[in-house]
Amino acid sequence: MAACVATIDRERLRRCLQRETVLFEQRHQQSKAAHERASRCMVAGVPMCWMLRLPGSWPISIASGKGAQLEDIDGNTYVDLCLGDTGGMCGHAPAPVVEAATRRLQQGHTFMLPVEDATVVCEELTKRFGLPFWQATLSATDANRFALRVARQITGRSKILVFNYCYHGTVDETFVTLQGPSNSPASRPGNIGPAYDPALTTKVIEFNDVSALAVALEAGDVAAVLAEPAMTNIGIILPDKGYHEALRELTLKTGTLLIIDETHTICAGPGGYTGRYGLTPDLLTLGKPVAGGVPSAVLGMSSEVATKFNEFCEAHIDTVDVAGVGGTLAGNALTFAAMRATLEQVLTPAAYERMDLLAVEWTNGVQSVIDQYHLPWIVQRLGCRAEYWFRRVPPHNGGEAFHAADAELERYMHLAALNRGVLLTPFHNMALMCPATTAADVAAHTAAFADSVAQLCA
Repeated sequence: MAACVATIDRERLRRCLQRETVLFEQRHQQSKAAHERASRCMVAGVPMCWMLRLPGSWPISIASGKGAQLEDIDGNTYVDLCLGDTGGMCGHAPAPVVEAATRRLQQGHTFMLPVEDATVVCEELTKRFGLPFWQATLSATDANRFALRVARQITGRSKILVFNYCYHGTVDETFVTLQGPSNSPASRPGNIGPAYDPALTTKVIEFNDVSALAVALEAGDVAAVLAEPAMTNIGIILPDKGYHEALRELTLKTGTLLIIDETHTICAGPGGYTGRYGLTPDLLTLGKPVAGGVPSAVLGMSSEVATKFNEFCEAHIDTVDVAGVGGTLAGNALTFAAMRATLEQVLTPAAYERMDLLAVEWTNGVQSVIDQYHLPWIVQRLGCRAEYWFRRVPPHNGGEAFHAADAELERYMHLAALNRGVLLTPFHNMALMCPATTAADVAAHTAAFADSVAQLCA
């Protein structure tokens, strides 16, 4: 039995990280050359700045992906448990999506006119999530932004409410956290060029705090609560028993609309957390994997919200194209072809059953290593998504989760996993299963995790 490890030896951690860095650089020389070339035409050498968060001295350059596997241009292969931070939750190049998209491209793919696939998809979304009316966007950010506009228009109220350390895409009103000794709302550190102080538009409370929710909504000035049903973008934080019932009761009591963002919590099941646990939001947003990774998202509405939104559109028919919602490419035929294939043939109930079991297996593997070394860490799961935390008890809210972060230890664990052929989500110690993930893939992570911990604790 391994000795108890109460804390990590920081000097040993730095030596381990240095060894892993050397190993990474030896194995990724082609990626280094590609990054140097890219740096001459792309900011920081990447097409999107988040890619700088990936482990290693430079980003690995990918040659191909199939199912749950990636191969980089150096010939290294990986079990992909990041899956494009949920965008690739269907697996890479899922055959039904590839075939449907290919057919649609050959027949024309953007008309700014409806196609039959749109009706089929929206009927299926209603079955899964319970909301009867839908609109299409190109990203979950757009869907959330449009949902907030609709909520303000319907309620006549100016403010929204979000949870501390939430993430709902690049929606200006949501980049606000509780800061300082007084826990006052302020623009989130790193928020680039905010157009205004988001504290003027947004109330912020901690997740799972019913009393704070009641106080925040009491004034009757909040148009909508925008919430993940379980927080995931600061790590997996599960709702307390009864919290969603209280959230729905208080929003109804105060005339506040409830927007549920299922973009990450779609991991909970075919209908996300909403379908699995019977939530009844006024609006619902979903992006990332809904079209198998093809850029798209959807916005669902209750009958009451849809009626009021439709009334506004009909009353302003001559200006509906400049009303702040929609977009030229939103709802195009290609995205609906991909969505139909995804919902009918990829993210099926049977697929979720398999993925959930694999996530349980992943969780058990991580827990076995934690137990072996008596680490003060925990592992948490939501459907087919799971992660480990460097703390003794699960975080109860975003503030607790933020203060539990250990950037140096996380960097080591991610880089060590990558060097052992496993890619984790770069923003968390998180793994996501896809329909192509296998028990062997999960075992590969358990082995990599065990070896990484052993190097720290030997």
